[in-house]
Amino acid sequence: MKDLNKKNVIVTGATGGIGNSIVKKLDDFGANILASGTKLEKLQELKKNFKNIKILKFDISQSDKIEEFIENATKELGGSLDCLVNNAGITQDNLAIRMSLDDWQKVINVNLTSTFLMCKFSIKKMLKNKSGKIINITSVVGHTGNIGQANYTASKAAIVAMSKSLAIEYGKKNININCISPGFIKTDMTDKMDNKFKEAIISRIPAGRFGVPDDIANAVLFLASTQSNYVNGETLHVNGGMYMA
Repeated sequence: MKDLNKKNVIVTGATGGIGNSIVKKLDDFGANILASGTKLEKLQELKKNFKNIKILKFDISQSDKIEEFIENATKELGGSLDCLVNNAGITQDNLAIRMSLDDWQKVINVNLTSTFLMCKFSIKKMLKNKSGKIINITSVVGHTGNIGQANYTASKAAIVAMSKSLAIEYGKKNININCISPGFIKTDMTDKMDNKFKEAIISRIPAGRFGVPDDIANAVLFLASTQSNYVNGETLHVNGGMYMA
């Protein structure tokens, strides 16, 4: 993976459990990283742990400022962009008949529309390089569905279809767009789950356990590297066998 040395990478949602592991993995292999998130104090803490990274506070829900963010982030990285990891996203769960239109639109706008715009303006930068990698983090529930998450599952399923379209459009320009679909990963969020609920989920996972953030980071490392140059428009499922495409 020495080919990641000095490659310029943007990682959104960098301060969460999965995002933190992605930053660590890419940093271990020499990437030049700009880590983004909504909370400056968490970004500063990340910077203390990984001194070589750059940080930039940004909320991807500000769709009208995404082009400016990509411009500023690229400048921070030295003027070019090799890889984008779209890891940021939100949930706003409720049963369908109780889900407000605002809850629906908020999740769709952040998870889908903002991810599209992040891709769009990153592709413009990558076209100048004549190469690039985009990795969109989706979710197993985007393939299986999930109670109380009609908005979230719709947004994650749509990212897969969108990524395929972008892969077709820009594959000839040497830009690869792929997805990673995590299953249930051990993070602070899953640690707060009720034990009976955890056991019910684990009973559906052939591996018999939740994954760990490093499982997703390893998949990101592969798709960001030249070892995946002939992988385009695909979804890499990392879920312990919970869903088999």
